[in-house]
Amino acid sequence: MADHDEDDYRGPATVRTDDREVPVEVVLRGHFQPIDGRFHWYGRLAAHDEVAEFAANRKTPVLLSTPEGEAQGVLSDPDPWGRYRITGTGRPPFPIPTEVDD
Repeated sequence: MADHDEDDYRGPATVRTDDREVPVEVVLRGHFQPIDGRFHWYGRLAAHDEVAEFAANRKTPVLLSTPEGEAQGVLSDPDPWGRYRITGTGRPPFPIPTEVDD
């Protein structure tokens, strides 16, 4: 994958379900949504046979961990290349800037 400045996190992660733990590569980003007052994060997991097996093309709640943190998310539809989309709200599994620009 190419480097992109707009990515908030790109690198290794672990996706967990009740009975599975799978190491994956992820690309994540997020933003504060003023309409609901929450931070929304989202991205894609690199194609992985085990993820495809337990996600099975349906919404699947997971715990996503990176070296920077962990957060609850939901896997949804895979893209044509087998990469599953993940979304979450609240504290993301990666650091976000906490300083406010004046």
